[in-house]
Amino acid sequence: MIEIQNVTKSYSGSKKAVDTLNLTIPDGKIFGFLGPNGAGKSTTIKMITGILPIDEGTITINGYDVTQNPIEAKKAFGYVPDHPDMFLRLKGIEYLNFIGDIYEVPKEVREEKIESLTKTFGIYEVLNDPIQTYSHGMRQKIIVTGVLLHEPDVWILDEPLTGLDPKSSYTLKEMMREHTRKGKTVFFSTHVLEVVEQLCDQVAIINNGVLEFNGDMSDMKAQFQTDGSLEQIFLELTNHE
Repeated sequence: MIEIQNVTKSYSGSKKAVDTLNLTIPDGKIFGFLGPNGAGKSTTIKMITGILPIDEGTITINGYDVTQNPIEAKKAFGYVPDHPDMFLRLKGIEYLNFIGDIYEVPKEVREEKIESLTKTFGIYEVLNDPIQTYSHGMRQKIIVTGVLLHEPDVWILDEPLTGLDPKSSYTLKEMMREHTRKGKTVFFSTHVLEVVEQLCDQVAIINNGVLEFNGDMSDMKAQFQTDGSLEQIFLELTNHE
């Protein structure tokens, strides 16, 4: 579970990128986090993961405060960023072993999971190649494999399907469903609204740093008294200054 309480962040000291955000991402659900460009979505994710400091408020992951207990909080989640261009000079297998070392994944478990996951995602044959030679989709797959390697309770996925081929995209979505069936957490950010409508149990929409909606699709349609698509409701919610 992720708890965001009264969180505020500003870059210039004037306009707030995130303004007094309160949000609970529960266990056992795929939680979709939506917003137009510049809405505060990426800022929120970077505060959750500890990349950016929080100006005001608190964020906890599985009970660990990300500011007061950053190591324990980081052990509890796996993060797929929207740009998977990291550790490019490492070979794929070097990167995965690096992740395995950080999270103390036993050698036997690690080897089995690396083989299984990379074969599932179709990158097993390129593990000895530098990541800088990978396509965008392959880089995305190696990052996702690294996240799954240590089996964190909380998945934080920022545009994880970008660049994935249809088979890998389907596989990851099934993994997300299976993860929540085990009572664990998936926090999922994307611009592809059809995927959110198909996949997510609960949706939050942020705009201009302020939470505009939080609930499931039936709540949303009841609130807006419409049978329209998520796309139509999203545009209605966010089409203002």
